[in-house]
Amino acid sequence: MNRIVRSSLPQGQLARFGFSSRPDHIFHRHTTHFPKVNFLDVEPSCRYETGGYHPVHIGDLIHNRYRVVHKLGFGNFSTVWLARDREINKLVAVKVGTADSDPKQADTLSSLSLAAGSNFFPPVLDRFEVRGANGIHSCYVREPALGSLANLLELSPHIFRPHVARDLIAQLALSMVAMHSRGFVHGDFHLGNVLLRAPSAFQDLSDEELYQIYHSPYCEPIGPTEDENLPSNIPSYGVIPVFLGKLEEVSQQAARIWICDLGEPIAPSVENIDCLFKPMEYCPPEFLFSPEESKVSYSSDIWSLACSIWNLLGERPLFGHSWEDSRSTRIAQVDHLGPSGMPSSWWDNWKDRSSYYTEARYPLPDHAKYIESWDTKFGECIQYGLGAAGYPKIPPKEKKAIINMLQPMLTWKPEDRCTASQVLKSEWMTQWVLPEYQQLTA
Repeated sequence: MNRIVRSSLPQGQLARFGFSSRPDHIFHRHTTHFPKVNFLDVEPSCRYETGGYHPVHIGDLIHNRYRVVHKLGFGNFSTVWLARDREINKLVAVKVGTADSDPKQADTLSSLSLAAGSNFFPPVLDRFEVRGANGIHSCYVREPALGSLANLLELSPHIFRPHVARDLIAQLALSMVAMHSRGFVHGDFHLGNVLLRAPSAFQDLSDEELYQIYHSPYCEPIGPTEDENLPSNIPSYGVIPVFLGKLEEVSQQAARIWICDLGEPIAPSVENIDCLFKPMEYCPPEFLFSPEESKVSYSSDIWSLACSIWNLLGERPLFGHSWEDSRSTRIAQVDHLGPSGMPSSWWDNWKDRSSYYTEARYPLPDHAKYIESWDTKFGECIQYGLGAAGYPKIPPKEKKAIINMLQPMLTWKPEDRCTASQVLKSEWMTQWVLPEYQQLTA
């Protein structure tokens, strides 16, 4: 068992070491005893509790080997830190799980990364545990990445040219076949969990070069509330994750991905569905309309894969936006799939249906004008963006092949969805996507 060696860096001396804070970010008090960050760039401080995150600071030495130099990101069940491996003097990513996270995720990654044909999963370089005030935390080390595809698209919507998007889509589909064929379900598949691999030269950067090319950590102090001291299980400051990508088009040679965050535990309920599925736009309908009876499966992965493919092609998600809640996503799914094929029990449990549909499942006149067909959505979400960016629009034959592939991936009932292997055998994959990707990797 290991402990993190705490840096002796005083909070008031952050500026001396090149660290800076962002005054536009404000901390608000949480309903218990400590503040809650009021922005989405930092993990919620309320999760620094028993079973939750482990507090990590810049300069900490983890496992007596990995010195933290920056923050890469966070999820529901982990924080991820850029650290220098003191044994080989290279930059690595250290994932520190929450005390209630699944410790077997590293096993899954190791199994997939070592399997033949599974080139989309980062090898686990080291693994260990740390003991802290919030519990025992499973940790593992992998190569660093430049950021998620979701972040890259958010900051630069046209960063992937159409042929590059097809290469990325090929890798998404192939990675899902690799997972499912070996008995693994991802459970949280979306572009935020797909990372763009870093070039090997990145790992050789010194701390000074890293901060010069990107920036030193933004550290926002978390002060005690009223007369109380800050609890020891909470970090003394929040760190904004560094953006390592570039806001320019990604070349085909650089478009190589890692799939991350496999196998996290998800136990949906009516109360926590909005918290567990983020972004909500990827949430399969069974979790929205019948959460108590649903669990992650191959079929829920297929739904999320279809949404990921659409988001790589277009400027607007198929089912709303990432900041919308489950109510808005339900409406978007019913409008797009149509209520006729919706299971009766789901329809009966949908409390808001009378605001949009009649009991005979016809849209109310005021709502009908907002319902868009596949054709309309494809034009507005994909073709318009391509034209505005100066790229050629997708020709009619290819457009038809894309829709024909996506439709059986996006069905009401999970058992009606196609498999990952069937996705690979679709006309669009076999005629447009895979041949181009195979030429690149030959």
